Order: sequence, then C-alpha cells, then structure tokens
Amino acid sequence: MPAFSLLDVTAICWAFAWWVGYTLFADASSRRRNSISAHMARNRHRWMEQMLKRDIRMVDTAIAGNLITGISFFSSTTILVLIGLVALLGYTDKAIETVATLPFAAVTTAGVWECKVVLLIVIFIYAFFKFTWAFRLSNYCSILIGAAPEATAPEAARAAARASRMSMMSAHNFNRGIRAYFFALSALAWFYHPVAFIICATWVTLVLYNREFRSHALDILSGHH
Repeated sequence: MPAFSLLDVTAICWAFAWWVGYTLFADASSRRRNSISAHMARNRHRWMEQMLKRDIRMVDTAIAGNLITGISFFSSTTILVLIGLVALLGYTDKAIETVATLPFAAVTTAGVWECKVVLLIVIFIYAFFKFTWAFRLSNYCSILIGAAPEATAPEAARAAARASRMSMMSAHNFNRGIRAYFFALSALAWFYHPVAFIICATWVTLVLYNREFRSHALDILSGHH
C-alpha cells in the first residue's frame, strides 16, 4: 500500500470536506436563499409558462437544444480527459521526475503518484455520470415541451410544472458535474504539494460561493442592477 504522509491525508480530507460541505450547503440553499440557482429555477418555470402561450414553439426547442449542446460538450470533454489520465499512468516515473524539478515540490513515490491520478479519474467519472444524466434529462424536457398542450387546456399548468422540474433536475446534475471539474482542478495542485492542494480546494470553494451567492450576475437576476 502506498505510504501517504500525514499532510497528504490531511489535504485530501480537507478538500473533500469542503466539496461535500459546500454541495450540501448550496443544494439546501438553492430554494431558500437569494442564489443564482434559485433565480434560474424560477425563470425556468416562467419559461415553461410562456412556452404554453406560443402556438409555434421553435424558440423553446432552440433554447432546449442549446442547453443540450452545452451538456454534450462537457460529456465528450470528460471522456477525453479520462483517456488522458489513464494514459498518464504509463508515464509515472517521467512525470515524477518532471515535477521534482519544480522549486519546493513535495517528494513522492510512484505508488502515491498513481493514487493521485486515480483520484482524478474517479472525480471525472463522477462528473461524466452527472453530465450524461443531465443530458438525458434535457432530452426528456424537450419531449415534454413538444407534448405540452395549449395554454387553455385543463392540464396545461401541470404540464408546465413537469417540464420546469425536469429542466431544473437537469441543471442540478449539470451544476454538480461542473463543481466536480472545479475540485478536480484543485486536485491537480496535489501533484505539486499537499499544502497547495489545501489552498486550492479552499480557494475553489470561495470562488463557487461568490459566484452563486455574491456575484454581479446574481445582482442582475435580483434586479439590483
């Protein structure tokens, strides 16, 4: 078994504590707080209400198609990243030598290095599953848009609610996939030094928090600007 230092163990526990803690906080706050996710959820519902009033829903299908394209891009990119990480396992010794030439880089073994690569692989596999599920949910939402009745139909309100909830579920999974990308980028710092991993994981969490709860985009959505 690879011999991890106490600093390595501290770094990975610190990073995952931030990741899990922020995920629980952000998901629980998305409905109750003034956040981008909460505002976008309300706008998704308004979108579906407006969709019912349109006889020709080309605008709605175009919007849904753009959302699907973005999710598809990240799904495909994640596969390429995974291929690169698997290939990296075959160049462990050379990679260790390269990083060791950097100033203040932590000394590591081949076993620990490979575990770091495997950690990234696991994170990107998680992201891939989130993106592919978001992709399928977006397709389901497109079908619900196509199947929605006219605004005057008795079941119109329920149809709009179903479509908006499906769209929200897709966005929720997409956000988790994007969040995995952010923390995977912070995990790259672990190859250099465990302290760098701790700093980057903390910084990533602060960036995510500021963008979700304190950004200029949120001010625009809130009507403050």
